[in-house]
Amino acid sequence: MTVRTDFQDGLPRCAWVDHSQGYRDYHDLEWGRPVGDDRDLFEQLCLEGFQSGLSWRTILDKRDGFRRAFADFDIDKVARYGAARVEALVADAGIVRHRGKIEAVINNARRAQEMRAAHGSLGAYLWRYEAPAGPRAEQPASVSAQSLALSKDLKKLGWKFVGPTTVYAFMQAVGMVNDHSPGCHHHAECEQARARFVRPA
Repeated sequence: MTVRTDFQDGLPRCAWVDHSQGYRDYHDLEWGRPVGDDRDLFEQLCLEGFQSGLSWRTILDKRDGFRRAFADFDIDKVARYGAARVEALVADAGIVRHRGKIEAVINNARRAQEMRAAHGSLGAYLWRYEAPAGPRAEQPASVSAQSLALSKDLKKLGWKFVGPTTVYAFMQAVGMVNDHSPGCHHHAECEQARARFVRPA
């Protein structure tokens, strides 16, 4: 993966980052850093599902709207959403108004409740699929053996909008793999964060 260096601060960043402050902050402060909190993991997995077929910029620009619409991605609250709430969300211009994806978030909240009951936490289940240690490819793929396996297992458990590409993007975002380019100034920081991170168990 190449980097770009045409930012005002002169620091090299992954080539997919543009000059908008929000996108740059997402890359610098969030993407690739390990996440263990169930609410944060659930939010990221839901947002990656909404991103399917769209740009990540679209999702990032609407993230506050998604958080408001889905009770800050509180799993138990979202799991209680009913048909009337779905209709309200379909009419909500602050989010992506895709009925199937909205219903998937509610379904997935209920599946997340089941997962917490069975495994103790969402994080404990998801982090079992972390990429093995070792050097990464210069150009990351859009899927991996781990994302294929996790996607397959989530689908068996009844989750929706969790295809292997969506799941791999989720794994990149929450630090289950460090796909910052080796030349990006955040690559080493994310490696250090991953080394310090206590995996959910």
